[in-house]
This record gives sequence, C-alpha cells and structure tokens, in this order.
Amino acid sequence: MQKISAVIVEDSRLARQELKELVKEHPEIEIVGEAENVDDAHKLIENTNPLLLFLDINMPEKDGFQLLESLDEIPVVIFTTAYDEYAIKSFEYNAFDYLLKPINKDRFAKSIKKLLPILEEKNNAIETKKLNADSQIFIKEGEQCWMVLLKDILLFEIVGNYTRVYFEDKKPLIYKSLNQIESKLPEHHFFRVNRQQIINLKSIENVTPWFNGKLKMALKNGSEVEVSRRQSQKFKQELEF
Repeated sequence: MQKISAVIVEDSRLARQELKELVKEHPEIEIVGEAENVDDAHKLIENTNPLLLFLDINMPEKDGFQLLESLDEIPVVIFTTAYDEYAIKSFEYNAFDYLLKPINKDRFAKSIKKLLPILEEKNNAIETKKLNADSQIFIKEGEQCWMVLLKDILLFEIVGNYTRVYFEDKKPLIYKSLNQIESKLPEHHFFRVNRQQIINLKSIENVTPWFNGKLKMALKNGSEVEVSRRQSQKFKQELEF
C-alpha cells in the first residue's frame, strides 16, 4: 500500500519529537506536518488531508476535541495524552486508540499493526470514489445549475469557506473544501499548484521560471497561477523526461 500520511498535533516539542522517533520504526507512515495548537492544526489538516492524526487532548486555549469538531473530514485518530480520564470521551469521537504518555514502544507498535489494514481499506475506498476526466459533474450556485465534464474545468480555487470552479466563462462558488475536491480528482489530469489552487494540466498555456525556484503558469483562460516551491519541484519531477 502507499504510505500513510500522518499529522502530529501536540503542544510539547519534546512529545512531538518522541512521537516522530516512534514513527521512524514504521516506514509505512509518513509525517506530513505537525502543529502545537488547534488553530494551526486545523489549517494544516485542511491543507494536507492526512489519513492519520496523532492528537493530544490538553492544549492551550482549545483542546483536541474542539479540533475534531471543527473539521469537515476527520482522519483516523490516535489520541496521545498524559491523562486517562478522557478515555471514554475519546471513543465518542470514534478514536482508533488512546495512548498514554510516556508512550510505550511495544504498545505503539501493536496499535500501528492493527491500524494498517483499516487504512489500506480506507485508501482503496478513496480510489474507487475517484472520478475520471470524462465524468460529468453537477454544479449548483443559488438558482443556477450546470452539468460539466470534469475535463472542461480549468481551475479550482479557494475563496474563504468556498471553492470557485472555473469552466467556459463561468466561475460559480460551491460549498466544498479544496481537499474534498482533490480527493476525487484523477491525479494525472489535475495538479495542486499551491494551498489555494488546483489546475487542469490541459489548461496550461505556458510555464515560466519564477522566484526562489518557483514556477509561474499561464492558463488558457488568461489566468496566472504561482506554483509553490514544493509543488514546483514535484511538477518538474513528475513531468520531466
């Protein structure tokens, strides 16, 4: 199976480091980010869309439960905490496991072993839900409705809590996160250029080098998008001979 993307949310730097050391023993898991408070964690999870979340409960200002309540889609959760009194409440949030600090290495390994087949099934479910370029999708904004071929959409772009969809001369807003949309798109037809935008690769008119190793793309509808440094490297790796 492909690597399991994971995020660590923990206010203690030492505890984050200890978790990362435990994860090193399990190459199936890839840590794609870490956060020390709920607000930063919410942004990180929306941007990276991880399959797995290692989550502390007691944090400054807001706790781990409040983070879960704020998410549109909740990853598989393993709570990591120094307190056992939240155990019952944690399973009300469908937590996969509840690990007490200091986390025992063998206990952690047993949890991951049980988790792998569940995440493999989750990965397969995501793949079967993916659309293809010729899929026809329904878009509604207010009283207006459209049936659009996915391959005719040029660009998806975050606007506050909405996503703007560009096709023909239209650009309606839909109430879905960019991560929700990305999870259904065919990977070889669309590309996430930065945190705010996903483009149709067929819509690229030209690509030019930009500052600090970044790329800039001109699209066929006249729009220009700036590709983040990380995604510029990925774009080159995937599309170069």
